[in-house]
Amino acid sequence: MRERQTIVISGAGIGGLTAALAIAPAGYHVVVCERADELSEIGAGIQLSPNAGRILAGLGLEEAIAAIAIEPKAIDIRSGRTGRGLTAIPVDAFRARYGYPYHVIHRADLQAALARAVQRHGDAELRFGATVTDVLAKGDRLFVKIQRPGGSDVVTAAALIGADGVWSATRSRIPGAAAPRPSGRTAWRAVIPLDNAPASFGTDRVTLWLGQEAHLVAYPIAGGAAINVVAIVEEDWDRPGWTAPGDRVALLERFAAWATEVRALLNAPFGWQKWSINAVDPAGPWCDGPIGLLGDAAHAMPPFLAQGAAMAIEDAAVLGQALAAAPEAAGALAVYEAARKDRVSKVWKAAWRTGAHYHHGPRMAALRDFALGLGGAPLLLRRNDWIYRWRPE
Repeated sequence: MRERQTIVISGAGIGGLTAALAIAPAGYHVVVCERADELSEIGAGIQLSPNAGRILAGLGLEEAIAAIAIEPKAIDIRSGRTGRGLTAIPVDAFRARYGYPYHVIHRADLQAALARAVQRHGDAELRFGATVTDVLAKGDRLFVKIQRPGGSDVVTAAALIGADGVWSATRSRIPGAAAPRPSGRTAWRAVIPLDNAPASFGTDRVTLWLGQEAHLVAYPIAGGAAINVVAIVEEDWDRPGWTAPGDRVALLERFAAWATEVRALLNAPFGWQKWSINAVDPAGPWCDGPIGLLGDAAHAMPPFLAQGAAMAIEDAAVLGQALAAAPEAAGALAVYEAARKDRVSKVWKAAWRTGAHYHHGPRMAALRDFALGLGGAPLLLRRNDWIYRWRPE
């Protein structure tokens, strides 16, 4: 049997924590380093599609997620300008078609469930307030310096995995890795307590409004106690980091010509958070020897297919398989990158195309809306079958 070696993961987001749970059974001790002192609620809600749920269930998290997630009744797609319904997808179709449900969930709730699973695992540990500050390669070993408030220590590791997001520090250690670039779009996010939401808002469904150069999605989270609202608009605004306060007046002006129900929803939150949507081209290298990237650090994509977190979860599953099968970590990382690149690149490109469809001008929007009304839910599900049916080989 192989001597139990250590793998360090930088970042305790959804991808990093899932990777820890996938890697530990491969015969490694896993150390997850998170620079924050605690898990944050940045990003609020996420959509969890069957391809991600299938993996999390395989890691023993199916019951934990079912207890904190919501399975809505439908996904409604509406015209942003008129509010008219274009089509609706009954969510029970996901479970029947793919064997796993479509969920919406508060990001913090999912992170907390993953963190608890990591902390319970005998071969994984989660360190808060810990930052990877230096890495020295010597032979087939890495010496990883981890800084904490009380000092630093050096961990001898077989590999370092950067799951540290679009602004990854680990990426600078991969020669030629793609740099983040602005998408020309911003995300405005808010969480509305249910008591403050418009009475007309349906709390048992996801609602997507499509409009010119913008779209809006809203769905329940936190056990139905709150509504997650995300407005995506086309604008040239770029600020490194995660978030900045958003000007509600400016957002309302942007949506002034939209349906009354949309403007009522946008007027409900007390405060908005805004950030630039940046992308990382998956065509660039993800790995260099025993140092690799995972999730947004390798391939951040625009959110139009709601697959950012799902791709990180898929990455984690494939990386765990590669490490279990390979005799050494560097070779496993090369196998992982080769196995994931085509899949992720296809999803990445499809997300960009979907964004263009969502934000069509009047003439193309009329054709899009006609097609949605004609094809309905079967058309949309068939078009995304290749995403939702995926499973690790």
